[in-house]
Amino acid sequence: MSKIYTIKSISEAHDLLGVEKPTHPLISVCKHTSNMNLNIKDIKVCFEMYIISLKSNINGSINYGRNSYDFEEGTLLFMAPGQVMSVTENPVADLEGWTLFIHPDLIQKSELAERIDQYSFFDYHANEALHISDVEKESLYEIVLKIKTELEQNIDKHSQNIILHNLESILKYSVRFYDRQFLTRTNQNKDFVAKFEHFLKTYFNSQKLTLEGMPSVTQCGEALNMSGHYLSDLLKVETGKTAKEHIHIKLIDKAKSKLLNSDVSVKSLAYDLGFEYPQYFSKLFKTKTGMSPTDFRNLN
Repeated sequence: MSKIYTIKSISEAHDLLGVEKPTHPLISVCKHTSNMNLNIKDIKVCFEMYIISLKSNINGSINYGRNSYDFEEGTLLFMAPGQVMSVTENPVADLEGWTLFIHPDLIQKSELAERIDQYSFFDYHANEALHISDVEKESLYEIVLKIKTELEQNIDKHSQNIILHNLESILKYSVRFYDRQFLTRTNQNKDFVAKFEHFLKTYFNSQKLTLEGMPSVTQCGEALNMSGHYLSDLLKVETGKTAKEHIHIKLIDKAKSKLLNSDVSVKSLAYDLGFEYPQYFSKLFKTKTGMSPTDFRNLN
């Protein structure tokens, strides 16, 4: 088994790549250069930081999550702390690319710390990277340059807020660009929606529901060979509902059918639906329908 190298600081990340030392301990803008050390083939690296990286016209492939992605066109890659990355072929640095390293401590006391989990693309798989146009690349690079400028001048009491403001601007633009990517792939996405619906139908009609409980969003994503986060965001664009909402709808529909067409007790029904504790089922049912399972049965 390959050893996993853990990179805990921005300085260690720069050392790994063989680039000059960062000017700030918690964030850096690393402009790709021809002499970067990318000869890290066949090792695994765990970065304990957020990474946003633009790969443009780069040869070679990279793994993170469960998949490999071959960077042959402009893509924006996001990684959350704790993800493991490996390079399967020695890539050649693209001089148009850049990488942002963001240590979690940078945002710890900011409002962004409360919102960072909303940017679900940090947990996408490699093959779900964001493809951006030249115009979009330019828009993002202008913001990256503002961060770089802040880091190169004397740090003052305004620096932190300005850096965080620009960082979140990159994230907000990325949400917009991902929405555009979802929309331009709508035909392909509709196929995924159909496959997702088929997976739920098959699952809810099998013994898995009783034995294993409700399928998780991660399970649903794996069934479609994608991350749960990407699937949920795709469904939100295509249907207006997240994967979790779809799962709950399917569960409540099955519960309603059982309540109306059988004499099974609410407790037994909860166990049949995979709930370890019947009160959790009753609480979910009331949250989704506005009434308890017993009240629903008595109304019909």
